[in-house]
Amino acid sequence: MSMVLLNKEQIKDIIPHRDPFLLIDEITALDPGQKCTAVKYIQAEDFWFRGHFPDYPVTPGVLIVEMMAQTGAVCAGSMPENRGKVALLAKVDKAKFRRQVVPGDRLELTIEIIKLKASVGVGKAFALVNGELAASCELTFAFQK
Repeated sequence: MSMVLLNKEQIKDIIPHRDPFLLIDEITALDPGQKCTAVKYIQAEDFWFRGHFPDYPVTPGVLIVEMMAQTGAVCAGSMPENRGKVALLAKVDKAKFRRQVVPGDRLELTIEIIKLKASVGVGKAFALVNGELAASCELTFAFQK
C-alpha cells in the first residue's frame, strides 16, 4: 500500500472538482508537471452504480477516463505557475479498456506528462487494479484562465 501524499481536501486545493464529481480519493505519488498517481476506491455506493447497471455494477469507461484526467489536472495544476487555473479535457486518444472495474476495486491511476506548454498539455494515462491494466489512453488538456 502506498503512502498518501494528498487527501481529498488537499486535492480540492489544486483542482476545482467537488462531490459528487471529485472522482479521485488520494494522491500517492507526485512529481509536479511530470508524473502523478492517484487512487479511487470503487464502492457499491458510488453514484453511477444506481443506473450502470443495478444488477451488474460496472464503472463506466468514460468515468475512468475522467479519473485519469483529474489525476493529470493535479499533476499539472500542482505546478506553481498553474495554481488557480482549470485544466479542461480537450482530447482523448487511444483509449482502451481491458478489464471491468467493479465495487471493491482499488483503482490506481497514473499519468505521465509527455508535453506541457503554457496552456496545453498531453499525458499518457493508465488505470490499474491489483497491477492489472484496466484502461489506458492519451489525454490532451488545455488550461482555462
